Amino acid sequence: MRATKSEASLPNQSRTYTIKKKLLRNWQLYVFLAPALAYFIILHYVPMYGVQIAFKNFIATEGIWGSPWTGFDHFTRFFDSYYFWRLLKNTLLLSAYQLILFPLPIILALSLNELRAGAFKKWAQTLTYAPHFISVVVVVGMIVIFLDPTTGLVNRIIVALGGESIPFLTSPDWFRHVFTWSGVWQTLGWSSIIYLAALSAVSPELHEAAKVDGATRLQRITHINIPSILPTIVVLFILNIGSFMTVGFEKVLLMQNNLNMSTSDVIQTFVYQTGLLEGQYSFAAAIGLFDSAINITLLVIFNYLARKTTDSSLW
Repeated sequence: MRATKSEASLPNQSRTYTIKKKLLRNWQLYVFLAPALAYFIILHYVPMYGVQIAFKNFIATEGIWGSPWTGFDHFTRFFDSYYFWRLLKNTLLLSAYQLILFPLPIILALSLNELRAGAFKKWAQTLTYAPHFISVVVVVGMIVIFLDPTTGLVNRIIVALGGESIPFLTSPDWFRHVFTWSGVWQTLGWSSIIYLAALSAVSPELHEAAKVDGATRLQRITHINIPSILPTIVVLFILNIGSFMTVGFEKVLLMQNNLNMSTSDVIQTFVYQTGLLEGQYSFAAAIGLFDSAINITLLVIFNYLARKTTDSSLW
């Protein structure tokens, strides 16, 4: 016997009722979630409408929709330009340099977790966390003061030890080292917090059992602590890969000068120069879209590899 129209709609009505019931029961959680959703929708998803200017010859008086389409002309122009390989090389090398140092916060967290002196542990944590709260502008100002060729503390020590003054900030060979290690100093302690939180969830019974079996402290770190925080490490590594091409635009721009341009000129600073300073909005949008495409591609690839090789991934 064929069901009537009203009978066929009963499952849908029941499903709708169930969803409404869940929303009403957990409305406080959705209220807490609403600001975060609004932030991402308004500031991250809505602006994606403007991505189409990368494929147009944007004219401000015509607006985004009224500007003529140019297809992939801006991308072709960027790929064929003489500065393309220099920008790509500088961005990749600087990003890879920072990625190589990814294990440092893990090592710091494991070290702090092994400290038994409570007062010293708190002092060490405060000392490593504090630089995170210093603004990028202040950090670069400190770098300029300490590395000044004539009055800087670092060069004074080098000269006092019999060496020659080094122009750290104007030498292309030194730019990547200064940029990366000053970033490590600023973010090392803060980045270790999440690993310390993961280590706090490790069962003490595992360590007690390992002690009974005669395991040394290093063996317990290797076979208990590291495997316990491995899911956290994998997820954070994937997130780092997702921003691989994002090298810290503000700091690079502040440290950049005409003498170190050969190594400090990266894709993001070039987008700033062509887009905001020269007004080539469509060309700058195309370069930025290319940069983002690499990030999302790396994110998908490494997430897939993590899902296949471990039990942890973003999705």
